[in-house]
Amino acid sequence: MCIAYLAIGAHPDWPLFIAANRDEFHARPTTSAAPWPTCRDVLAGMDNVAGGTWLGITRQGRFGLLTNFRDMSYDPQAASRGALVADYLTGRTPAGDYASRVASDGTRYNGFNLIVGNLDSAYYVANRREVHEAVLLDAGRYVLSNHLLNTAWPKTQRLKERLDDFPLERLARSLNPVFEILKDQTIADDELLPSTGLSLERERLLSSPFIISPEYGTRCSTVIAVNRDGRGFFSEITYDRQGVAGERHDWPFNVVSDSGA
Repeated sequence: MCIAYLAIGAHPDWPLFIAANRDEFHARPTTSAAPWPTCRDVLAGMDNVAGGTWLGITRQGRFGLLTNFRDMSYDPQAASRGALVADYLTGRTPAGDYASRVASDGTRYNGFNLIVGNLDSAYYVANRREVHEAVLLDAGRYVLSNHLLNTAWPKTQRLKERLDDFPLERLARSLNPVFEILKDQTIADDELLPSTGLSLERERLLSSPFIISPEYGTRCSTVIAVNRDGRGFFSEITYDRQGVAGERHDWPFNVVSDSGA
């Protein structure tokens, strides 16, 4: 379970801005964000169980983002969803072609939402939509959690409202205010909770943008931003079971051209 806010072509000086929390079981081994040893152009964390990732960007400006779709159907034999982001980041297939291929092959996976793109365009794919096809995203601001894109859950609405109000020109000074917004632990009122098949207690736990519990919670917060001059920032803060910040990794980079983006 995760949540992410994306501003794509929504600001003249910042064509790409992503702010996201990754929620996962604390016992699941993970490697913090860094250039991948086998593909140094990729900046991303890594799931050490299946080998994929949930969010990353390359030095060529290719980015990918994945969230699980919350439902009660789960096939333990299904293909790894994290590979959907990893394969895009390490490949050279254009975003639109890649998204269309994933859309046609989506039944191989448990429920997911996927956004892949570059600084020119981005595409959305979800295998729980009625129509299985890639959607070209218009320039704008989006929020994604564990239902379809822009679903109005309390947590998505809170995050979108707060980051819609955040002036992106402040990114050049500090990313700290964005990390503070991502650490919103507000639990939604019961009458506003979605009904996804979980217990009421679980729905409450998952209703805040930032989740704290001993077994499952927000493992890291990530901010990705690229300005119009091609200067990029990838920053990640990891958290323990009590929601206490651990390491912070900052990876500045300059976007280089990629004819296969």
